[in-house]
Amino acid sequence: MGTSHSRRNAKEVARRGQDLYEPSLRVQVEGEVGGANDGRFVVLDVGSGDYEVADDALAATARLRERRLDAVFYLMRVGRPAALRMRHAGSSAGPPAS
Repeated sequence: MGTSHSRRNAKEVARRGQDLYEPSLRVQVEGEVGGANDGRFVVLDVGSGDYEVADDALAATARLRERRLDAVFYLMRVGRPAALRMRHAGSSAGPPAS
């Protein structure tokens, strides 16, 4: 499988995940702003629309995998623009040294 094929599949999974989440799941999962699920992880099976919410991504994924062995997952974080934040291993949380 080539890189362009993988990117296309990843984009399709992301599009499908967003399409499933936005119309009705968002209201169910997020509720009101600052609700009980704010900051928690949502894992969606893009094939069935089944989902799981948990405090960490691995727990949500494991619980959904118990029900959907052949699922293709899409991970989101409630109330956040991205599920995870990537940093370079050598970067620090503070400003650069002078």
